[in-house]
Amino acid sequence: MRFTDLVCRTEKGIYCPPGDFYIDPVRPVARALVTHGHSDHARAGHEAVLATPETLAIMAARYGEDFAATRQEAVLGEVLEINGVSVTFHPAGHVLGSAQIAVEKAGTRIVASGDYKRRADPTCTPFEPVPCDVFITEATFALPVFRHPDDRAEIRKLVASVGQFPDRTHLVGAYALGKAQRVIALLREAGYEETIYIHGALQRLCDLYEEEGIRLGPLAPATVEKGGRKDFAGAIVLGPPSAFADRWARRFADPVAAFASGWMRIRQRARQRGVELPLIISDHCDWDELTRTIGEIRPAEVWVTHGREEALVRWCELNGIAARPLHLAGYEEEPD
Repeated sequence: MRFTDLVCRTEKGIYCPPGDFYIDPVRPVARALVTHGHSDHARAGHEAVLATPETLAIMAARYGEDFAATRQEAVLGEVLEINGVSVTFHPAGHVLGSAQIAVEKAGTRIVASGDYKRRADPTCTPFEPVPCDVFITEATFALPVFRHPDDRAEIRKLVASVGQFPDRTHLVGAYALGKAQRVIALLREAGYEETIYIHGALQRLCDLYEEEGIRLGPLAPATVEKGGRKDFAGAIVLGPPSAFADRWARRFADPVAAFASGWMRIRQRARQRGVELPLIISDHCDWDELTRTIGEIRPAEVWVTHGREEALVRWCELNGIAARPLHLAGYEEEPD
């Protein structure tokens, strides 16, 4: 079987013709297999959705219980048959419930990574390398300049800053799904036991993480209408990056603007956002982790999706692995 007979690129996304299903389609389809709950991969409006229980719960929390006509839970490692094609879900280590999807027929296996990372994360199951003929990998940070520092060292920078500036509020920008909960969990690991205040946009997903057994410690709403600015002096407040351009962010005591993202490696991005305390914490692999993962799996071919495709394709070619970009559109609507 030719690889493209099993999986190919279409305008709607990655498609499996013999199984008649899509992986993370960007438009409504009859059957969608979804890797994780970020909005650029998990969309409402499909007739049938197959995903991990956690991803289905996230989609219901974000889009409502009627986000699809039917839904089916995928248990990690369990083989499912769809029109004669074997499908298995494997941990991706990106966010809660995230999974790679392996598609196999007639001795050919193709793995779609979705988004993934290799760092230890207390809020999700670690990435699992899956042997395959074709590895479809993301390339969000696929340039040698992106080498992420230790996550816990970045969190220690935040805790130290709170101690250094006890009269200021530390406002931390963190995306609502995955990053916010990870930052909170890392703060708890670092011994920070104080109440962490959160923007209302984070509440529902933080509650969901707690329901799934991820302990986040004491949280409270970051509302100032009932008190004064000084009520949050010395506190850590988390909110989505979009809230930092809103009146909400200007209500706190002499705030220290922080932002948790792999993009904080680029100083110009930090300056453009007015970030005083950049925290380089990514939910994606850096350059070394991407190349190490491909080296571990050693597939016959690598197909590179959204991100810095050309550099990773070139690295694969130099290391004797056939590679090509897929040029998929419609992803990265919810950046790292």
